[in-house]
Amino acid sequence: MARYTGPKTKVARKFGEAIFGEDKSFEKRNYPPGQHGNARKRGKRSEYAIQLMEKQKAKYTYGILERQFRNIFKSARAAQGITGEVLLQLCESRLDNVVYRMGIAPSRSAARQLVSHRHITVNGELVNIPSYQLKAGDVVAVREKSKSLDAITRSLANSSQVYEWITWNDDTKQGTYVSVPARIQIPENINEQFIVELYSK
Repeated sequence: MARYTGPKTKVARKFGEAIFGEDKSFEKRNYPPGQHGNARKRGKRSEYAIQLMEKQKAKYTYGILERQFRNIFKSARAAQGITGEVLLQLCESRLDNVVYRMGIAPSRSAARQLVSHRHITVNGELVNIPSYQLKAGDVVAVREKSKSLDAITRSLANSSQVYEWITWNDDTKQGTYVSVPARIQIPENINEQFIVELYSK
C-alpha cells in the first residue's frame, strides 16, 4: 500500500506541531508553509475545514491512507464505546504503532519497515502486516536474528517513553501489549470528535 513520502516538515508546519516526532527543521520554522510564511493573514476556518484538518492530522500521525482510515472508522462505529475514542484505540493497537511505542523503532514509518521486512514476531510467530490488530496480552518481540540490528539497538538506546499499557524487557527484546489504552493514556493531540462529525455527515 502506498504511503506518504513527501516532505514531513512541511506537513508538520501545516498542523503547527511535530506530528512525525522530533523535527529540528520544524523547531526552526514553526509557522505555516508558503511564500509569506508567518506574515500571511489567514481567515477563519469553516467547521468543515477544521474537521477535515483533524482527520488529515490523524492520518498523517498514524501513517494511514484514506480508505484504510475510513474502514477503521467503520469498525469503531460498530464497536461498543465512544466512537472517537475507539477510533484512536484501534489506531494505537496496530502492530506498527506498538513497535514504535515500545521504542523498537524511532518513528512509525521506521516501525512499518521493520514489520514489513519480517523483523517482528507476535506471540512467537512472524507477522509482516503493519496494520495487524493486537489484542490485550499479545507478546511483541524482535526476531532472534534481528536483535543485533544497529537500527533497533540504537532506537532502543534512545527510547525513554514509558506507557502504562505496554511492558518492555530490554534483555529479551520483547514486550507485552497489556491492555487497550484509555483515551487519557494516548498522548496524541487529536480531537477525535471532529473526525466523528466529519464522517457522520
